[in-house]
Amino acid sequence: MAVMGAHKIDNWIFDLDNTLYPAEAALFDQIDARMTSYIMDKLGLAFDHANTLRAHYWQLHGTTLAGLMIEHAIDPDDFLHHVHDICLAHMTPDQRLARAIDQLPGRKIIHTNGSRCHAERVLDACGLRDAFDAIYGVDDLALHPKPKSKAFELLCARADIAPTSAAMIEDTERNLYHPYFMGMQTILVGDNLDQPPHVMYVTNDLTQFLTNTLQQMGQDGQTPG
Repeated sequence: MAVMGAHKIDNWIFDLDNTLYPAEAALFDQIDARMTSYIMDKLGLAFDHANTLRAHYWQLHGTTLAGLMIEHAIDPDDFLHHVHDICLAHMTPDQRLARAIDQLPGRKIIHTNGSRCHAERVLDACGLRDAFDAIYGVDDLALHPKPKSKAFELLCARADIAPTSAAMIEDTERNLYHPYFMGMQTILVGDNLDQPPHVMYVTNDLTQFLTNTLQQMGQDGQTPG
């Protein structure tokens, strides 16, 4: 587990789903099921066809929503409201992660392909809401999704972020491609630790990675927090 040169970072940009909580929480299982049911209802498709279309649009357009908007003129607000109406009762506060994020120097920002409302609900359920300075959902960025370059350009413009001052933390490798070439440091979180050239660091334990980073900052004479 590598430790990054954190003293150069003024903006910490975090993905939300399957990054700030483990994939085993299975929130995306719920979201995927609701996306498939939405497609079945709106397009009149059987389950197998709708489920295949959901995955196809995610691969081709960056998000299922983007594909549905382009190919079927689906109302994005209706879609986002439906698919994010999920149960969070099994989620518990992660105090260690909240403390590690809170101690990072500079701003801490959420950038998610989900809606702002979804991000707020998940952060509340995980006890992480107070650790972040700003939240940007796809609905805050003119519905431009990651991994499209426009999503990152809009984020940097609206949050006044110089890319070379930022780190992007993600569970999806393709979402780190444009941030890397914009000059951000890139961190991939998850059990798949393949490391293509645009991924600078990998970890299967975000809390420990941030803790190690904070320790390195202290050794380098930096003051966290």
